[in-house]
Order: sequence, then structure tokens, then C-alpha cells
Amino acid sequence: MRIAILSRNKNLYSTRRLIEAGQSRGHEMHVLDPLRCYMNINAKEPEIHMRGEGLPQYDAVIPRIGASITFYGTAVLRQFEMMGTYPLNESVAISRSRDKLRSLQLLSRKGIGLPVTGFASKPSDIPDLIDMVGGAPLVIKLLEGTQGIGVVLAETRKASESVIEAFMGLNAHFMVQEYIKEAGGADLRCFVIGDKVIAAMKRQAKPGEFRSNLHRGGSATLVKLSPAERATAVKAAKTMGLNVAGVDLLRSNHGPLVMEVNSSPGLEGIETATEKDVALQIITFIEKTAKQHKTRTKGRG
Repeated sequence: MRIAILSRNKNLYSTRRLIEAGQSRGHEMHVLDPLRCYMNINAKEPEIHMRGEGLPQYDAVIPRIGASITFYGTAVLRQFEMMGTYPLNESVAISRSRDKLRSLQLLSRKGIGLPVTGFASKPSDIPDLIDMVGGAPLVIKLLEGTQGIGVVLAETRKASESVIEAFMGLNAHFMVQEYIKEAGGADLRCFVIGDKVIAAMKRQAKPGEFRSNLHRGGSATLVKLSPAERATAVKAAKTMGLNVAGVDLLRSNHGPLVMEVNSSPGLEGIETATEKDVALQIITFIEKTAKQHKTRTKGRG
């Protein structure tokens, strides 16, 4: 098969591992920078060009689109879909998961456990917003933040009001969530492929920090999931419409709670912690499922 990886940097761990796994299975692997791709949008023969030439037909495309280029990256992926290329994750599903508020609303509609979440735009609503999520301490998250950036733990009501007022004063979009104290600064990253959790790790925040992101000094260890945690992770990925997802869960006194569903989960942390060849499992999933024009949305949306 001829497989394209949409990635801005072929030297990134996840991209390198996917290239190695694909080549080990005899596939032709090409890394394409989505920002270097440009599109000929027409009714008869949609095309993608790069460096003055039209790209060949690919059997499958693996999107590794960073959050900062979601708009353009999903437009390029949508063009691949229109050309009949099988996407590992569809453009609509990626856009859905990148909108934090929309994704939580979709998950809640399916009855999936979540931290109680509030969203408002007026300063006069702040007192009720804080009460809505159970009062302080609470977590305040910028909707555009990634890798723990723009996430604040406000430990008192006064601090909560100050941070919320500051974000509103900057016209920033944010949400407030209940603080799950019993999670102890840890979360679970569940790596879902198809309808299975194929690997999982526990990420623990460093002392004095509540964000468990590995980029922020958190540590990762192998973890055994409960049946409820596995079922929640798979249901969350399916709700987003993602074939491959990193579903982040918190262990709470009332069951697993979904924090986020990531459409481009990194491979380094999960492969190191679990010693599993996740990249190879992604390639074998593509081998089983990739068929021309097998896109549910056919590039729409």
C-alpha cells in the first residue's frame, strides 16, 4: 500500500515509528507537511499539489495534525477524502474532538461520565458558575489550550473569581470543571484502536503539580484498567467518530470520568510505558480497514 502521513516533522518520534512500522510491513510510506499542500477544489477531479506537482493517489492517509493547524490540516485531509483516500481518522471526527466544549456536550449526550463542567460568558454569572461545579477548588481550562497549557487549579473561591474575571477580561473562551481530588494528580491514557483499548498507562503529576502531562514532567507507568474504564474509553472514541484515539480518564469515587479525547495521541509515552508496538498495531488496523472511498462523511462537513 501507498500510505501518506500528514506531519510537519518526519523526525518526531510518532512519525518515525509509523514510517518504520509501515515499511516493516512492505508499505510505501510518505511524510507530507500539510502546510506545504495546496488544493485544486473542483467538481470533477479534486487534486492536492505540493512543490508544483500533483500528489499521486494514496491508499490511506494517517493524520498527525497539530492543534495549532487544525483548520488548514483538516481541510487538506478532507481533500484526501474527496479523492477517495482512506483516512485513519476522518476530518469531521478530528474537528469534533478538537472543540473541547462540543466534544464534552457530545459525550454527555451519550451518558458518558464527565467532570461537572460549566461554561458562561458574563461576569454576573460567575458566582452561580462556581456553585454549579461544586465550588472551590475547581479547574479552569482555556478551550484553545493543549498539553496542560491554560489549565489552572483555583483552590479558593476568591482565586476562582479572580482567574475567571481575568479570562473574561481577555475575551478568552474557557470552561470550569469540578476538581476530582481523589484522582491524586493522576490520569489514565487509554489508547484506542477500532473497538479495543490496545494499551494504557497511568500518568502521575510531579510533586506540587496537578497536571499529569508528560510534557510537564509527569511520569508514566503501566496500568491495568477495569472493564468499566475500557468500556468508557471505547465509547468515548466512538462518540467522536475516531478509529484511533487517546482517551484520558480520571478515576473518581463515582466511576471513570473522561477528561479529553485526543485525535493525534503521541506514541512515545505509551510505547515506553507499556513496551507495546502501538505503531505496528495502527498499520495492521489500516491493512484490515482501508478501502477506497470508505469515508463515512465522504469529505462532507
